[in-house]
Amino acid sequence: MVDVPQLVEQARQGRPRAVARLISLVEGAAPELREVMAALAPLTGNAYVVGLTGSPGVGKSTTTSALVTAYRKTGKRVGVLAVDPSSPFSGGALLGDRVRMSEHASDPGVYIRSMATRGHLGGLAWAAPQAIRVLDAAGCDVVLVETVGVGQSEVEIASQADTSVVLLAPGMGDGIQAAKAGILEIGDVYVVNKADRDGADATARELNHMLGLGESRTPGDWRPPIVKTVAARAEGVDEVVEALEKHRAWMEERGVLAERRRSRAAHEVETIAVTALRERIGDLRGDQRLDALAERIVAGETDPYRAADELVDGLTNGG
Repeated sequence: MVDVPQLVEQARQGRPRAVARLISLVEGAAPELREVMAALAPLTGNAYVVGLTGSPGVGKSTTTSALVTAYRKTGKRVGVLAVDPSSPFSGGALLGDRVRMSEHASDPGVYIRSMATRGHLGGLAWAAPQAIRVLDAAGCDVVLVETVGVGQSEVEIASQADTSVVLLAPGMGDGIQAAKAGILEIGDVYVVNKADRDGADATARELNHMLGLGESRTPGDWRPPIVKTVAARAEGVDEVVEALEKHRAWMEERGVLAERRRSRAAHEVETIAVTALRERIGDLRGDQRLDALAERIVAGETDPYRAADELVDGLTNGG
C-alpha cells in the first residue's frame, strides 16, 4: 500500500527516493496515479521547463550535463528527464543517460531520471508531462527534458516545454535535416554544438539564412538566437543559459509563457481522455455491440463513420 501524502511530503523535502518512487508510479500508470496527481496539483507551476532536441550524435547529453553545471553555479535545483529508446526486451530505457551525467550523481540539488519511450512516437515518453510535474513539485527550479533522437517526429517537445532548444552539429547534414524535420518551426534557441569542428560557421550561417526565409515576424516578436558551443569543454554554455533567460523574460512579459502552459495542460487532458476512451473501446473487443455494428457494415446497412459515431455515443453516454 502506497502512502501518497507521505511520499509527496518527502518529495517536497527533496528526498531522491521519494521522487523516484513517484515517477515510477507515473511510468507504471499505477492505481495511485490519480491520487498522486491530485496531491501534486497545488505544488506545481514554479519550474522552468527546457526541452532539448536534435538528431542523434549532436551532443544532447553532453549539453544537458553542461547546462546542469551552469544552473547549479547559480544555486538552482535542477531536474533532468532523459528520454531514451525502449529496450525491446524489458521495455525500459536502453541508453541510461545517467551514466553520461555521472558527475552530478552525488549532487543533492540535481535529480536525473532516464525514461523509456515505450514505442511512443514524437521523441517523448507518454508519461513525461506527469514526470515533469513530479520534479516541479519536488522543488526543481529548472527541468531539462532531453528527447530521444528520432528525427522528424521530435517536434513533440515543443508542446511539452516552456522553451525548446534545437541542437545541430557541423558535418551531419543538419541544415537539410532541420528543414525536413520541421524543427525550424519549433526552436526558441538554436545551438550549433561541436563548434570546434570544420563547418561550424557555415552551419550557423545556413541556419540563420533558413530562419530568415521562414520569417513573418512583427516588431517585438522573438527571433531565435543561434549559439555556438563546445559542450564537452563547457564553451558557449553560459551564452545558452543567457539566451534561455532572455526567452523566458520575453515570454513572461507578453503572456506567452502562461499561454504555453495552458496549451500544455489542455494537451495533457486530451491525451488522458483519449487514452481512457481507447481503453474502453479495447474492452469492447468481442462485445455484441461492436460485432453488431460490424455485421451492419458488411451488410451495407451502415458505413464505418456512422457506426463509429454510434459506438462513441454509446461509450460517452454510458450505453
